[in-house]
Amino acid sequence: MNTDYKNFVPVKAIPFVQFLIDEHSFDLIIVNQRQTKHGDFRKLPDGRFQITVNNNLNKYQFLLTLVHEIAHHVTHQKFGRVRPHGKEWKMVFQHLMLPFLRPEIYPTKILPFLATYLKNPKASTDSDVNLSLVLKGNESEKGKNFIFEINSGSFFEFKNIIYRRGNKRRTRFECLNMDNQKVYLFNQNVEVKQYNF
Repeated sequence: MNTDYKNFVPVKAIPFVQFLIDEHSFDLIIVNQRQTKHGDFRKLPDGRFQITVNNNLNKYQFLLTLVHEIAHHVTHQKFGRVRPHGKEWKMVFQHLMLPFLRPEIYPTKILPFLATYLKNPKASTDSDVNLSLVLKGNESEKGKNFIFEINSGSFFEFKNIIYRRGNKRRTRFECLNMDNQKVYLFNQNVEVKQYNF
């Protein structure tokens, strides 16, 4: 269990991250990768607050995820029980991210995508395909490909299920699940494993 965040965020972000940790009093735990989320916030039975962030994220993803979760904590403190990603959280998240929107923290190639995302932030940064790709440096995990890199008609594996990639709709790809023969829509930033029979 790792609690030292300093190696996980851009150096110039450390003073303000430390200020947020001191100001809002929570335990930060850096955990192994989870498939379904980058981070989470919860109130523990003893009344303390805990934020966890995955250890496989790069510095830019980690910082954004950490501030996302701190925004949940601050929203909970200020407004009590409200919708998890409702207008109160969006306002707090935007406010907390402002000091980090600087070229010495986020590279200039990321900043415009981040600014666009923060106009109306969603529950997951991965739902903003352009931001997700630029945060990953347009590089997929070792041994995987982004779905847009797979040829139409080719097979791939995603969560232990084989799919065949179909046509692109406006922003997503139609993919046929070979088990149940249903078509599912995949965002172009989904990372999959090319499958060769």
